[in-house]
Amino acid sequence: MAYSEVLLVKPVEGLGGEGDQIKVRAGYARNFLLPRNIAVPMTKSNRKQVEALKKRRAEREAQELSGAQALAAKLEKTSLAFAVKTGEGGKMFGAITTNDLHAKLIEAGIELDKKRIHLHTPVKTLGKHTVKVKLHADVSVELGFDVVSENPIDSGEEEQK
Repeated sequence: MAYSEVLLVKPVEGLGGEGDQIKVRAGYARNFLLPRNIAVPMTKSNRKQVEALKKRRAEREAQELSGAQALAAKLEKTSLAFAVKTGEGGKMFGAITTNDLHAKLIEAGIELDKKRIHLHTPVKTLGKHTVKVKLHADVSVELGFDVVSENPIDSGEEEQK
């Protein structure tokens, strides 16, 4: 198999950040990376660009980290509550999903990518719950939210009396 050595100009998920010298399959470089100006072939003149790209990468990563920390501070102050319809004994109709959490955060004025919210399973019970929000490789926040009933909960014992 033929490989090409290329210099990344933009960060690529799973490959690396800008300024990285990587070896990839020749077809991947020729058909995807090079036409989209994501990478340039590794030549003597391009090796000089490595330092400039690494400096730009460090500045970008520092800016992303500070932005993530600011957003984390904002998220820690935020409290969410969901009013849901319930049936007999407080059993919920439906569930609270990542989409619901994302919509509530947007209503609260927090712009966040939905993929950053890590809810393992939809919430199907009333009470307090937490969800992990991963903002950056180094910054993650536990966001708490309450699920309450819209209508009063009638227990089965009171109806029998």
